[in-house]
Amino acid sequence: MNFNEFERELKNKAEKINIRIETEVAEKFFKYMKLLIEWNKKINLTAITEERDIITKHFIDSLEIAKYIKKGDKVADIGTGAGFPGIPLKILYEDLDIDLVDSLNKRITFLEEVVDQLELSKIETIHSRVEDLARDPKKREKYDVVVSRAVAPLNILLEYMLPLVDVGKMCICMKGMNIQKEIDQSENALKILGGRIRKIEKLKLPETDMERNIILIEKIKNTPKKYPRKPGKAVREPIN
Repeated sequence: MNFNEFERELKNKAEKINIRIETEVAEKFFKYMKLLIEWNKKINLTAITEERDIITKHFIDSLEIAKYIKKGDKVADIGTGAGFPGIPLKILYEDLDIDLVDSLNKRITFLEEVVDQLELSKIETIHSRVEDLARDPKKREKYDVVVSRAVAPLNILLEYMLPLVDVGKMCICMKGMNIQKEIDQSENALKILGGRIRKIEKLKLPETDMERNIILIEKIKNTPKKYPRKPGKAVREPIN
C-alpha cells in the first residue's frame, strides 16, 4: 500500500467515527504502520499485520476513545504493548501529555523508536509493572485519564488503573463484546477502589462486524493506600 492509498483509507474510516485526519497526521500514521510491520518481524508486537487491518483494528479502534479525551490531558496508557491506544491518540492530539507503560523492555525499545521517528514530544515511555508505577508518589493519582486496551478482566484492571487516576477524573477501558459478567464481578472492586461506572458505549468498528465496548469509569474517591497490591496479587486473588 502506497501513501496515497493509505491516506485515503485512513481518512475515510476516520470520518465514519467523526474524526478528521490532516495529511501531516496521516503521514505519521503511515510511518508508524511501517515501523510496526518492520519491527514485528523481529519481536512479537501484533498478530495483525495486513495493512488495511492495521488501519481498522489498531488505528481506528484506538481513536474511538478520542472524543472522551481533552487536548492537554495528562494520560497514562497502561499495558500499551505496541502503543495502542496511546500513540494514535498522541498523533491525533499533539498536545496530549502521555505516558506509555509496559512491563516488557523489548516493546519499550520499539516505542522509543516510534517516538523518535515520528518526532513526538510530551510523551514518556515507562518500563514498569503498573503495580510499581502506582506506588510512585509522582504518578499516583496524578493522571486526568488512564486508558487500557484488552489488558485484563475488569476487576483486575481496576486495581491497576484507579490508583493512577486523580479524583474526579476518568479511566477508559476498551473491551470486546461480552462484558456483562466482568461488570457484575467488578461491583466490589469499584466500591473498594473508589470508582463508578459512568457510561458504557457499545460500537462496531467501521466496515466490520467487530463489536466493542468502551467502559468509562469515574474516580469518585481516593483509592486506599494498600492498592494496588504487590505485582501478581491482583491476578492471583482478584477483588470479587
